Amino acid sequence: MRKVHTAALTVATLVVAGAYYGLADSLDIVPGPLTAASQSYETQPYPTPSIPPDGQDALSGLDPDAPAPTATSLSSLANALASDSQVGGATTAVTVIDVATGETLLDTSSTPLTPASSNKILTASAALSLLGPEHALTTKAVVSGGTVTLVGGGDVLLAADAGDPDATVGHAGLGDLARSTAQALQARGVTSVNVALDDTLFTGPSWNSSWEGGNEAWVAQIQPIMLDVTAHSHTGGYPADPAMEAAQTFSDQLASAGVTVSGDVSRSAAPSDATELASVASAPLADVLSVSLKASDNTMTEVEGRMVAVAAGQEASFEGATKAVLAQLTADGFQTGGVTMVDCSGLATADRVPSSLLAQIIAHSAGSDGGSAGRTLLADLPVGGLDGTLEERFVGVAGAGTVRAKTGSLDTAASLTGTVVTADGRQVAFAVIVDGFEGGGLTSARTAIDDDVIVPLAGCGCSG
Repeated sequence: MRKVHTAALTVATLVVAGAYYGLADSLDIVPGPLTAASQSYETQPYPTPSIPPDGQDALSGLDPDAPAPTATSLSSLANALASDSQVGGATTAVTVIDVATGETLLDTSSTPLTPASSNKILTASAALSLLGPEHALTTKAVVSGGTVTLVGGGDVLLAADAGDPDATVGHAGLGDLARSTAQALQARGVTSVNVALDDTLFTGPSWNSSWEGGNEAWVAQIQPIMLDVTAHSHTGGYPADPAMEAAQTFSDQLASAGVTVSGDVSRSAAPSDATELASVASAPLADVLSVSLKASDNTMTEVEGRMVAVAAGQEASFEGATKAVLAQLTADGFQTGGVTMVDCSGLATADRVPSSLLAQIIAHSAGSDGGSAGRTLLADLPVGGLDGTLEERFVGVAGAGTVRAKTGSLDTAASLTGTVVTADGRQVAFAVIVDGFEGGGLTSARTAIDDDVIVPLAGCGCSG
């Protein structure tokens, strides 16, 4: 399993040539079909790495004395985006912050806009700050009388059978939990039980009323226990009741371990006098976030938001989660005034966040005060031309390997939030939002973001 590094990230140039175009990712569920290198959508050969041409030096690390981009040069990039016919009549916002000094180099708008999945930056930052990168989620089995209750603790990456201690997805297994539970029961002389599910950790609706119809393909019902939710992330087809699916799997595994299970799985809170029989733990939050951020998994992020609410003593509902996330960001020193947050994943078009807040969170994470939480957030973001939802963006152009960012894509809004190292060797944090284009304009908007702002910023010697 990937270990969390608390030392400053070393930025290296990854030279990548060629690309192919995959399936569309209108909600960032899979890597996008877009690359800033070309607008051709013909299938290309598998990329072959090549060394930089003579005279093009690869970056060996950040240069603390490298010049920062000027406001004039950055303004020209923002103006190019705003005037690009590919964004139509949409509203644009661009914020760029110098990581080394924390100075805002450009901020074109203070108006909160729909951030799409860049909203996940808010949730991830709050979760890392409040819970810590090493925080793990526990799933346990308890007994009272003749009933064994499976208690959900927020792990939605559970394996159906044995867990894999070297993996993040499937780190903990319901089969392992059932076998340990069976051993504990047998030690008590118990051979027959009823099984119940306790999913009361989360409260309120499991579906957000702000999510538009059709989004059932991109997010599950939000519950505190599930079998590996990523198995459905690329295809939709989520179970109608993920928590009960997990409980039935546990019951079947318990029976396979030699315990007679009577009747159907019921649903009720574990009694206060229940005794713990066994438990399994998830991978650390740092690793879990790497999965959810790189794949832009909506379900995982909503669950992460609710775990922030649990830790903060708030109601673990949509309202409680967003309240807890914003409260933690405020406690961490960020200005959250004017933010409208109706979900944690950014799937709701009613979310409103200024680009400045997104860039500030990233700049703080990358800066000297970011600590292990900040380094973790950056390490968990997709990398241009390499992985996650940026795997097929910035291929063969400036930004490949040096853009590390969270994508955001809805039918009428697109965003990109992260860091990039300029050709001068200066690391900057950025947030770009394009909000309000016509339906069907997503690919064009994303192309404009990449071609007008990020690629020129990555490749520029724009210090004057």
